[in-house]
Amino acid sequence: MSRLLIRNGRVIDPSRGWDEVSNVLVEDDRIAAVAPALEAGDAQVIDASGLVVAPGFIDMHVHLREPGLEHAETIESGSRAAAAGGFTSICPMPNTIPVNDNAPVTSFMVERARRFAIVNVFPVGAITKDSAGEQLADIGAMKEAGAVAHSDDGPPVMNSAATSTKASSRAASACAAFPPVRKT
Repeated sequence: MSRLLIRNGRVIDPSRGWDEVSNVLVEDDRIAAVAPALEAGDAQVIDASGLVVAPGFIDMHVHLREPGLEHAETIESGSRAAAAGGFTSICPMPNTIPVNDNAPVTSFMVERARRFAIVNVFPVGAITKDSAGEQLADIGAMKEAGAVAHSDDGPPVMNSAATSTKASSRAASACAAFPPVRKT
């Protein structure tokens, strides 16, 4: 069993109302205890005096460049950058080449993340084909492939006011047909 004791850090966890100097005991990659006075005998010890200890951050809007522009960034390099900044989960927008507007692209991203990412990668699928704002993408298929949300990432969903309302309504209906993603 691996054990790590983080001592004397300012522990902040809004979900539990914590904001105090404390110690955190981690056993086998899971938080085992948080308390002002903890001993852990054989644990590796990190002195976090003057530092903040917090749950991992989630970046809901990142621009990874894979697929299509891997020379700029890959899922692996983007996930490493996220981890270096304290992020444990990222949601890449669909503005890849090709656009993440179909299940095969979503599946590709999920598989690459499974193999190479060091943080959780939750792909965001496009609402419309090619993020062009006109024809609704296959939201259901992307959801089944692993997309956790949908966005055209900037461009409006419209060709006209009527198309925008119609596409937005259809997108909402398509999303409502699927239960929310629950990761543990």
